[in-house]
Amino acid sequence: MRIIILGAGRVGESVAENFVSERNDITVVDTDPRRLRNLEERLDLRGVPGNGIHSEVLRRAGAEDADMLVACAPLDETNLVACKVAHDVFGIPTTIARLRSAELKEGDKLLSRDAFAVDRVICPEESVVQYIQKLIDYPEALQVLEFSHGRAVLIAVRAAEGSPVVNHTIAEFRELFPDAPMRLVALYRRDALCHCEGSTRILPGDEIFLLADALKIRPVLRAMHRSDAPVKRVMIAGGGKVGLRLARRLAGHYAVKIVERDEVRCEYLAGQLPGDMLVLQGDGTDEELLGDENVDDMDMFLALTSDDEDNILSAMLAKRLGARRVLALINRRAYADLIQGSTIDIALSPAHTVIGELLAHVRRGDVVAVHSLRRGAAEALEGVARGDAKTSRLVGRTIEQLTLPAGVTIGAIVRGEGKAQQVLMPHHDTVIEQDDHLVIFIPHKRQVRDVERLFQVSATFL
Repeated sequence: MRIIILGAGRVGESVAENFVSERNDITVVDTDPRRLRNLEERLDLRGVPGNGIHSEVLRRAGAEDADMLVACAPLDETNLVACKVAHDVFGIPTTIARLRSAELKEGDKLLSRDAFAVDRVICPEESVVQYIQKLIDYPEALQVLEFSHGRAVLIAVRAAEGSPVVNHTIAEFRELFPDAPMRLVALYRRDALCHCEGSTRILPGDEIFLLADALKIRPVLRAMHRSDAPVKRVMIAGGGKVGLRLARRLAGHYAVKIVERDEVRCEYLAGQLPGDMLVLQGDGTDEELLGDENVDDMDMFLALTSDDEDNILSAMLAKRLGARRVLALINRRAYADLIQGSTIDIALSPAHTVIGELLAHVRRGDVVAVHSLRRGAAEALEGVARGDAKTSRLVGRTIEQLTLPAGVTIGAIVRGEGKAQQVLMPHHDTVIEQDDHLVIFIPHKRQVRDVERLFQVSATFL
């Protein structure tokens, strides 16, 4: 695909990295030539300096032949106008805008084709909040991803010493957890993907990716950890856009404390949040403050400031002082790779939380959902089996008849609609039916194109 990305900031850079890795033709537009030069030196893309709301700049970027515009400049106004120009002047088929304003959501008349012509809205701050909310709902998980409107769920968990799965083989899972049907789709050991067979034995520290029916997630986590203690107390370090959004969502459901350094911001937070939510002026890296505020009683400590170093330090300090689970918001990829799985339980990159929302637009075939895993190295994809036995590579065939790339696993099949909908854990003789939703784990990005072809209907397949 020919894709124009407006804005070379953190989100734009992350989007460019992911799209370039999939052999798309990428052009990045930004007002800062230095940023563009840095991107051109690292990635196989073209940079065009200028303001993306000007038609001449977009023309130089190749808008006349572009398939998609992703507008992720710092200002909402810039992104809206760029989408309008892209649609009205150049007829670009798909326009995506990063919008921070909570007033503008998908489906709003202002975003329709007759107005600003925005097909899809992305908001990294909101994506981060939704991501963290799932981790609060399922506190033992490292990652929680939903498919088929939440009916099937992929969770990543770490096998801790003493866990019921440690020293057992994958083949023994069904006997160990008869009331929690699940499918192990991937196993990482010391950050390396392990070949999963029935005889593969789980060791302490292994990162396991499991697929299960959403209705069975809690029994799955309970079986994995012998506990399912819910989160009740949360401490947030950082009252910025993400911290405030999350606090609003947690209000009334959890006991929340917010630590914010800036006095003026604290006053604003106090006016925006319920009176029973405690707002504290202070530094999240202050050991005495965290101790006085009983961080050791917290079920979740969330470091959500705009400073990576502060987030890392405060999360490590909170963990050392006794917080049950800690999460740090990390913008720099090198930092996230370094600290994931260390003292800090979860390192979360804001840019990567929105990548899946964008990847679904560049997938071929009937792909309805995409989630980026392992900081972009792997992927979980949901596709719909269309056609029939003559036109489809999937419909009417058993799992063992499919030709899948090495390591690619069909983890679940969601079949039916409404109350009749069911989540199946497929076996070698399971037959794929028309309109089945297949949830597939792809360990390497280079295998994506081969998987996409499975979902492409062809009149001449046979």
